[in-house]
Amino acid sequence: MNDPNKELFIRYPQNPIITVENLPYSANTVFNAGAVKIDNKYILLMRIEDRRGISHLTLAQSKDGMSDWQIDPQPSLIPKPDRYPEEIWGIEDPRITFLEEEKIWAITYTAYSRAGPLVSLLISKDFKKFKRLGPIMPPENKDAALFPVKFNGRWIMINRPVCNRPGVGTHIWLSFSPDLKHWGEHQILIHSREGSWWDANKIGLSPPPLKTKDGWLILYHGVKTTVSGAIYRLGLALLDLKDPRIILARSNEWVFKPKEKYEIFGDVDKVVFPCGWIQDKEKILLYYGGGDSCIALATANISELLKWLKEHNSQIKV
Repeated sequence: MNDPNKELFIRYPQNPIITVENLPYSANTVFNAGAVKIDNKYILLMRIEDRRGISHLTLAQSKDGMSDWQIDPQPSLIPKPDRYPEEIWGIEDPRITFLEEEKIWAITYTAYSRAGPLVSLLISKDFKKFKRLGPIMPPENKDAALFPVKFNGRWIMINRPVCNRPGVGTHIWLSFSPDLKHWGEHQILIHSREGSWWDANKIGLSPPPLKTKDGWLILYHGVKTTVSGAIYRLGLALLDLKDPRIILARSNEWVFKPKEKYEIFGDVDKVVFPCGWIQDKEKILLYYGGGDSCIALATANISELLKWLKEHNSQIKV
């Protein structure tokens, strides 16, 4: 008999894996890291908020993806508002995708401009040198990541524009581009639900889409507002391999929630927020920010996630 209370994502016993005390320079917090594996090294591109409140990105490397993180002695990427004015209040929440056709790493990130957060893009071949391509979506927009391949000659990006009109909701969108610079044909992919659902009113992509035998696996966050504040929880969706506009499944329940002390309490309470995951055969390593104050790790089995999603596929019209 299946255990209904079994956790699909298992927290690493030594969580959190990186805190501000581990940094080689002073800062306020470290959280929300993009993640990749290159040449048997696990790499995190971490968001670090300094004591002014401005975020930058710093690289950390590990041989096993869990411990002994070697952190760059200085920030790896700092805001450059003199050349990129959209970065005046920081750069945040990187999501990393290897573009198979271009043989480069594409990093979408949030640039915090005077007009609000927007999506910017930079590329790298080795995570030593980075080239900014500038803003690709206007404010307010964030939670963006690319698919690793083209579809009918075009790149597709998942993103999350914000609507400030009461009662409209904030949804996950798709946008299309021939060249990574010019984006159009914007359309809603996943609607936020309404009412008392765990993912009512505001949702957004977490790590980049992951290719599986059954489709593109999506892990997304839902934000539910309660009398004691917002709760960030995670759910799953599955998109068609050939046409990611087609939703094959969407979980009716959340799959991961704030539970441990480092997730419940922080600069922002009750938050689990992943920007990166790494596939290692059937295993997933999920790196997430806890309480906007640390980086933690959870692991899962891809087959178990797909099986659970099939069993918990929402059949309710929303």
